[in-house]
Amino acid sequence: MALRVFASRCARGAARVSSARAFATSPSTTADEPPTTADEASTSSTHRGEAKTASFGYVEVDAREKESLVRGVFERVAPSYDVMNDLMSAGVHRLWKDYFVSKVGVFAGMTHLDVAGGTGDIAFRVLRALQRVEREAELDGQVLDANTRGKVVVSDINPAMLREGMKRATQRGLNQEQLTWLEGNAEKLPVEDESVDVYTIAFGLRNVTDTRAAIADAYRCLKPGGKYMILEFSHVENEILKQVYDFYSFNVIPKLGELVARDRGSYQYLVESIRKFPPQEKLKSMMRDVGFKHVSHENLTGGMVAVHTGYKTKD
Repeated sequence: MALRVFASRCARGAARVSSARAFATSPSTTADEPPTTADEASTSSTHRGEAKTASFGYVEVDAREKESLVRGVFERVAPSYDVMNDLMSAGVHRLWKDYFVSKVGVFAGMTHLDVAGGTGDIAFRVLRALQRVEREAELDGQVLDANTRGKVVVSDINPAMLREGMKRATQRGLNQEQLTWLEGNAEKLPVEDESVDVYTIAFGLRNVTDTRAAIADAYRCLKPGGKYMILEFSHVENEILKQVYDFYSFNVIPKLGELVARDRGSYQYLVESIRKFPPQEKLKSMMRDVGFKHVSHENLTGGMVAVHTGYKTKD
């Protein structure tokens, strides 16, 4: 897939995607467990004879098709993405994101890469924090110019999401001199080796075709000493909360998608993709496998969401 750096223009035709879209039917009322185990799902793709497959919700598809299928989902949901996030989480997603960014450790002159961040929710928070830190640094006598100021790069595989983010940045009156938009696949980003101080991905890792490849590419992008942070839906530990959460996810969220976004299928996929994503300990193991050190996770809202952190050490 061609990778293009986005300029500040918003006019652009959406990428053409496969017309074939598979959506599994949801469990009746109680959200049965996925047909595969978490460990099987965590590999992102399996082999059936010669055909490599990947999970698209509860459906196994040709791995080569998943990217276009996911692209189609986010092209359809982009216009209502923020409204649906508020409705689905009762606004709690804003608190999760605020907390996540508070753990970034923003510093003057840093290069921050936010992946699968098209609408700018994480990047805008980081940008405001960066500009605040750099103003304070200048008041303390530090000299910063265009070459030494930090920058925030927003990357997404979907041009529709990036256009939505650019529109939001303009509407909010953000100073975008330190903000760059980049279209790219998280498994092979057009980013130089060891060029990033902090790499974040929020609610996006479960949508990539090859989870391990995306984690390995994050490691490649980071400078020695760099920090990798994942904010993602995870596995609820309390059984009662899990039952309530499953009922809400499978019976309410797709209906909200149908009523508000006129798209039940896309939100059915999003719910299923959460259940197919690796649990906390498995994801930590995957991070360690590619070289990350000091790997940890923190559950939020009973494990409904988790923050995973790892470092690329200098040795």
